Amino acid sequence: MELRQLEYLVAVVEEASFTRAAERLHVTQPGVSSQIRQLERELGQRLLDRSGRTVRPTEVGATVLEYARSALAAVAGAQLAVDEYTGLLRGCVAVGTVTMASELDLPGLLASFHRRHPAVDISLRESSSDELAAALTAGRLDAAVLAPAHGPPPGVELQTIADEPLVAAVSREDPLALSGRDEVTLTELADRTLITFTHATGTRADIDAACAAAGFRPRIAFEASDPRVLARLAAYGMGVAILPEPIARDHPDELHVLFTHPVICGRLALAWRTAGTESPAARAFLTHARTALRPR
Repeated sequence: MELRQLEYLVAVVEEASFTRAAERLHVTQPGVSSQIRQLERELGQRLLDRSGRTVRPTEVGATVLEYARSALAAVAGAQLAVDEYTGLLRGCVAVGTVTMASELDLPGLLASFHRRHPAVDISLRESSSDELAAALTAGRLDAAVLAPAHGPPPGVELQTIADEPLVAAVSREDPLALSGRDEVTLTELADRTLITFTHATGTRADIDAACAAAGFRPRIAFEASDPRVLARLAAYGMGVAILPEPIARDHPDELHVLFTHPVICGRLALAWRTAGTESPAARAFLTHARTALRPR
């Protein structure tokens, strides 16, 4: 009996499929099937019921499964003890981010953590703030950079990274640009076509709330999660873009930038589970990220 066989057995049961187990383990399906059959021959009992649409453990298999998980946990614990003794950190860290966090040097953050802990595998996914928060609470992510609409979601703790003003950006041929003004009231934008973030971003909720407080419902013609797309649409004269100031300032030859009154702020925050992370690698990353992504 080998640890690899026990690992394959656990994976097949948890995935209820030889195919998905093979994908999870990054091996071929025939290889998984062969090792499971060999384990069954050694024990003299069928461990898996393959007769249905999904694979399920037999009564004997369910009993063996408990011991398999205990054995794998014991091996992982022994490896962790050795790693802690030698100062080597292993494991996996899953990180998420919203598209509008592009002005942050998140790749640099990940790279610096990798240099400190080269044995830790890091993954990054991009999604909306709502989906990232859900992935955090479900344990699929260890940390995320998101744009919270209001307070922290249930079970999630936040550290503000940036709280910067959103601005109105128009093409150089727009009447607002030709007037030479550097400020515009929100009520002046009531009849203008607006270009802004999708509802999936927390920032969009802040924009809608500011317009409602000014007494109007915004005429949104174009929506995107990437602020660079918003900037390009405004540069082509498609409307007034409401976007973070640093992005608008990146197009000085194409866009005229106006501050809004009252000011709308776009907030970015580092988020993690209130209950805490589950692995030493994730805890180390969170410490690293909280230090590197200080509020600005």
